[in-house]
Amino acid sequence: MKLLTLVSLAVRYLSRYKRRYFFLFLALVVGFAVITAITAVKEGMTDMLYRTAQSHYAGDLIALGLDHGGVGSMFRLGQKEIDAILAAAEQLNLTPDRIVMRTNFMNEAAVYYNGNMARLKYVNGVDWDAEAGLFNSFNYEAKPEKSLEGDEAIVISSPIAHYLGIRQGDSLILEVKNYLGQKNTGSFVVAGIIEDKTIFGYFKSYISRNALNELLGFNAGECSAIGFFFTDKKADIDRNKVLLQWVLEDSGIHTAATMRNRSDFEAEQAMEWDGINVFILTLEIYLSDVDDLLKAMDILSYLLFAMMLVIVFVSALVTYKLILFERSQELGTMLVLGFQEKDITWILGIEAACLVVISVIAGFLFSFVLVKILSVLPFSDISGFEMFMKDGKLFALYRFENILINTLAIFVVLLPALGIPAFNVSRGFLSQMLKGNGE
Repeated sequence: MKLLTLVSLAVRYLSRYKRRYFFLFLALVVGFAVITAITAVKEGMTDMLYRTAQSHYAGDLIALGLDHGGVGSMFRLGQKEIDAILAAAEQLNLTPDRIVMRTNFMNEAAVYYNGNMARLKYVNGVDWDAEAGLFNSFNYEAKPEKSLEGDEAIVISSPIAHYLGIRQGDSLILEVKNYLGQKNTGSFVVAGIIEDKTIFGYFKSYISRNALNELLGFNAGECSAIGFFFTDKKADIDRNKVLLQWVLEDSGIHTAATMRNRSDFEAEQAMEWDGINVFILTLEIYLSDVDDLLKAMDILSYLLFAMMLVIVFVSALVTYKLILFERSQELGTMLVLGFQEKDITWILGIEAACLVVISVIAGFLFSFVLVKILSVLPFSDISGFEMFMKDGKLFALYRFENILINTLAIFVVLLPALGIPAFNVSRGFLSQMLKGNGE
């Protein structure tokens, strides 16, 4: 009952002195909004990069084959390697959400249309049905009129379409070098044009895996990579990578050494061997160079976080001291009327806590405004920045744990800033408090 009375008094005093609290309220709102917006945008950028890379490299955990048996090197997994990888995954009970196979060609591919030619960096051979979810998730400049199927369909990216003047339904010629180093061509009909201007989207196309296997001289059913997709198991991917590699080595499959980053991956590709070598990769290995940028952003966000907390602390300390100095006579009168020192401390503490709660809610809502402002800034003009963006705009991802940490950080900073002055003033000399001299 007494606690309810103290809470009621604290809320009443907070309402009475709302004008004096306005500056502190403003500092808390802006500080929390900036902190929350920074963390949400950083999480959004990381999430968009991961999702884009996941669809581009086809998985969270990828078994990639590199064959030195033909003319030059070519990404390829033979049936022996495919069977061993799938058997190893079953033995380890990896239980991925889905498994996809892709044939990848990344060497001197070209597209011809109306006498003009453009180079392609990525030609991906996919199983249309198995990756229907991927193609449904794309933003299209020209969306396929029906479900993708057959060996004649091709999906290209908008930069290539614009460069060659290709429209949906047009026929084009795709040229690649096969396993023996000979040039092979195939005629394809443009089923869709993807609106993708990221570094992953430029100079990329998709055809059926069967069609690309035939052009490259691969056997039916072969591929370049097997991708395993997981959800809510990101912490286990590195462990699964090591286990999968161990099982493959024990089964007699030639595998590359354990890799930690892209530099290790490139060094392993430069090694000499005969036949097919299997690389067990994660997205973190592919993205290790970009990950350095994300870590730099983390450091910057932590510095901004610390600066905002310092500003909040100083603002709270100065403002609250002034407020308590002005209210010292009132607090002294409360002591005369029978309130104990701990009651005064409780009232001031509850008053401050209510202010923080209101400020945090307002700051959280204001963070949406800040994110909206950031989303309209022309970050897309920065080369390569599109991979962090969604539909050409910065994307904010609000995670509950981040919001909780930000809220706790505000409380931790404000406890000494508000609690110490409140504790001191409630234990001041009564005669000085009644004169209005504060501490």
